[in-house]
Amino acid sequence: MQLTFSSSPALRGQRTLALTKQIFVFLLSATFLVTGCKKDPEVEPTPTNSLTAAAGPDQNVQVGQVVTLDGSASTDSKGAPLSFQWAITRKPAKSTVSLSSPATAKPTFTPDETGEYELELTVSNANGRSTDKVLVAASVAQPLALTSNITVKTVLNDRVANPDLPDYIVTKSIVLTSELTINPGVVIAFERDTRFDINDGGVIIAKGEAGKKIRFVGVEKNKGYWVGIMVYSGSNANVFEHIDVLHAGSRVMLSGVKASMALFGGGKAQIGLKNSLFSDNDGYGLYVQDGAILREFSSNSFRNNTDAGILLDAANVAKLDAASSFTGGNGRNVVEVFGSAIRKGNVDEIVWTNFTDNSPYRITADLAVSNGWKLNPGVTIEMGRDAAIRISDDAYLSAKGTPTQKITITGATRTPGYWRGLICYTTSTQNVIENAEISYGGSNAIVSGKKTNIAVYGAKATMTIKNTKISGSAGHGIYVGYNCILNNDASTVNTFESNAQANIQIDK
Repeated sequence: MQLTFSSSPALRGQRTLALTKQIFVFLLSATFLVTGCKKDPEVEPTPTNSLTAAAGPDQNVQVGQVVTLDGSASTDSKGAPLSFQWAITRKPAKSTVSLSSPATAKPTFTPDETGEYELELTVSNANGRSTDKVLVAASVAQPLALTSNITVKTVLNDRVANPDLPDYIVTKSIVLTSELTINPGVVIAFERDTRFDINDGGVIIAKGEAGKKIRFVGVEKNKGYWVGIMVYSGSNANVFEHIDVLHAGSRVMLSGVKASMALFGGGKAQIGLKNSLFSDNDGYGLYVQDGAILREFSSNSFRNNTDAGILLDAANVAKLDAASSFTGGNGRNVVEVFGSAIRKGNVDEIVWTNFTDNSPYRITADLAVSNGWKLNPGVTIEMGRDAAIRISDDAYLSAKGTPTQKITITGATRTPGYWRGLICYTTSTQNVIENAEISYGGSNAIVSGKKTNIAVYGAKATMTIKNTKISGSAGHGIYVGYNCILNNDASTVNTFESNAQANIQIDK
């Protein structure tokens, strides 16, 4: 017998719904089971900045003073290297400054105006960035007045950073009778017609540096505003190095001479001068009186002085070095030598150098030579009106030029008969004139009524002259006295031109 089951449509729907619910519950349970077995994903942490910028403490400085910023205290807690970047975020309205090396920890700048400068430092690396600011306040220090004589050991310091502004102002003339040290960078400004005397017992030590010169200037920057520096002291410690002396020469200081610095001969004043400038003075830059001592002299410059750069005696000329310059726009671009003597001393031969800038010597009056005297190739000597050179017994003149560097002795004005001439009295065989030009002598008779460029005179006086041009004499070219000696070929190995009388006159 076959059994048959049947149901109504309503019953079948209920069964289907129940089955569907069972399946849904099963699937949902399985999903929760699977999901619950999975590991939760990792959550990435938010990066944290490990950098701290430190721009350093605020600073109070002077205008013209170099400011060094310092960000070296900046840190990264993770120890990674830092990159630096500085910027000026605020400065006075007229300032034009900028930073040097702004991408370093310690850049510099120099304030050019009074006021506040705000600077921002940014440090950065892969771990982040950080900023900090520093404030620099710039002001101008006021100069101190020097109103009394210096009678105790004194040191003057560089008080004002700006080299265009004075550290000290001399309001009336002062005298130094003790030791004065002036440190690099000091600027001393002098009021109208004031002067600075370095007296006996006084010692001045003024050593500047190439980048920090010591400057003696006028309160107003005009030629001849203040008198100058007068040195009476004979101390061998007196020294000026890397100094400027400007705007002096307002009044006569010594022997009717105006100069920015003068050395008094009576007390054997002495000074060492190196790497210094004498400029924009009314009168001479430097005056060295006969008897004073230029202990050292090297690499000095003389510019824009109303007269010559330097006036000195013949004995000190040998101290001048070839590197010093005397031709920078002076009233007379010469080394001016007043009438004086080259005397016997500790050396057998005095040498006059040829300057690199080709400055000539100008001898204003008679020069007496009683020592060996050598002129280096290229030397030019200009003789003053009616001046003579006299080579005495036991002395000699060695004037040996070269074909390309001739020695010249001529008139300060190139006209016949302007100066008197050169006369040699000595028997030395070292008397030689070679590769030279001697011209425009014979203004007046130099000996025995004779006008001449060159005279050889006195018992056995001796001179050798070769390869030399002798010209423009108002008398003879060469005059040789009785029983004197001139090389036999003098008439053929030399050149003669435009001499008023005989080229060579020999008394027999």
